[in-house]
Amino acid sequence: MNFNTFLRHLREGCKNVFRNGWMSIASITSIVVSLFVLGVFILLVVNVNQLADDVDSTVEIRTYLNLDVDEKMRETINTEIGLMPEVSKVTFISKEQGLLEFSEGLGEDGKALLEGFDNDNNPLPDTLVVEVIEAKTVPQVADKISALNEVHPESPIMKVNYGEGAVEKLFKITRAVRNIGFIFVAVLGVMSMFLISNTIRVTILARRREIGIQKLVGATNSFIRWPFFIEGALIGGIGSLATVGILILGYDQLIQAISKDITLGLTLVPLADIWLLISTLLLAIGILIGIWGSTVSIRKFLKV
Repeated sequence: MNFNTFLRHLREGCKNVFRNGWMSIASITSIVVSLFVLGVFILLVVNVNQLADDVDSTVEIRTYLNLDVDEKMRETINTEIGLMPEVSKVTFISKEQGLLEFSEGLGEDGKALLEGFDNDNNPLPDTLVVEVIEAKTVPQVADKISALNEVHPESPIMKVNYGEGAVEKLFKITRAVRNIGFIFVAVLGVMSMFLISNTIRVTILARRREIGIQKLVGATNSFIRWPFFIEGALIGGIGSLATVGILILGYDQLIQAISKDITLGLTLVPLADIWLLISTLLLAIGILIGIWGSTVSIRKFLKV
């Protein structure tokens, strides 16, 4: 196909969009409604995923050292934990700082429980708070830290605590939430494809006589098919752009409304972080479905 022929197909495809005004509007409306529902679920999944990541990131490992561990051994353990590839940060909390934080956590009513304790008879141990790069490696890192007692004859580590049992349940819940969200989006995506393609099929069905006449006067299948491809892509693109505009505008208004009400304690993923993903994804889906719907629908009418 040469360039002039392509321009002719492009011109005919554009004309067809306007020539079949109400049918084009029906197809575009179908695309907008279907992609809007799909887009809302994608935004929901993105935010739920972010929330799950935030929950996972709060998990940390507390390593309590024995009371007789000296500063040199403490530095050695700190360095060995910091060198583990899964670890992102190690924070040392001295027994004095731990006593102060514990006292503040108890509040005024609980301070009587700590009466008589000071730095000389502090019962709390030195603590290393370990943060990991990926939350799912917490149990594995905790085991590696506990194993350091086998390396050092002094067994400097008293206890390793990361909420064993509760953390595994938390990870299962967040993983299930993510998987359910992705399944919903996939199902909605397939439903949108069939809904939109059926709408386009009805549009082409109304023009079967036009296709039949073109076949009778000797037009090739490719010559007939190309304007429908372009028409499908245009309808899909217009519907996608309208959907993206509505979604971005609505999401921006939602972010502003939530940010004004601090009592909700809810933070959505910033629009700047997801607008490109949503726009590209919906635009690609809209155009591909438009072309696919036209291709599938016109195939049977070309067998004249």
